[in-house]
Amino acid sequence: MKHTISALVENKPGVLARISGLFRRRGFNIHSLAVGPTENPEISRMTIVVDLEERPLEQVTKQLYKLINVIKISDLDPRESVERELVLIKVNAPAQVRPEIIEIVDIFRAKIIDVSRTTLTVEVTGTEDKVRAMEDLLRPYGIRELARTGKVALLRGGKAGG
Repeated sequence: MKHTISALVENKPGVLARISGLFRRRGFNIHSLAVGPTENPEISRMTIVVDLEERPLEQVTKQLYKLINVIKISDLDPRESVERELVLIKVNAPAQVRPEIIEIVDIFRAKIIDVSRTTLTVEVTGTEDKVRAMEDLLRPYGIRELARTGKVALLRGGKAGG
């Protein structure tokens, strides 16, 4: 089962290595990892998507809290959080199919951020399902390159979380 873990950590060198090392030692595969500073430049938010069962999650959470630079950990329930991913897709776009690709981009409310004679680079932001659907529709045209940020997430409304 995939879990989205949000961790507030001190913005210091080596924190990412220690946290990812903990997952590695426990034998868990990190599906995606996004890290960046928060509204407080001394604190970073790590959004980690990992496959594990309920019981080991509790063990991992306890071990994460033992790391000196960890401030707060939250297991984000998808029903109580807002989750997004950013993907850049460079797709083959010769003149004869370019209008079809532009229509797909418009339907998904994505953006064309770079144009060349033979390619379009598209920026799409949304849920994992939306991103996957867009990728599936662009694949027949020939995806040249693809870069994903991994999931970022926050608790909904006035709730505060890790």
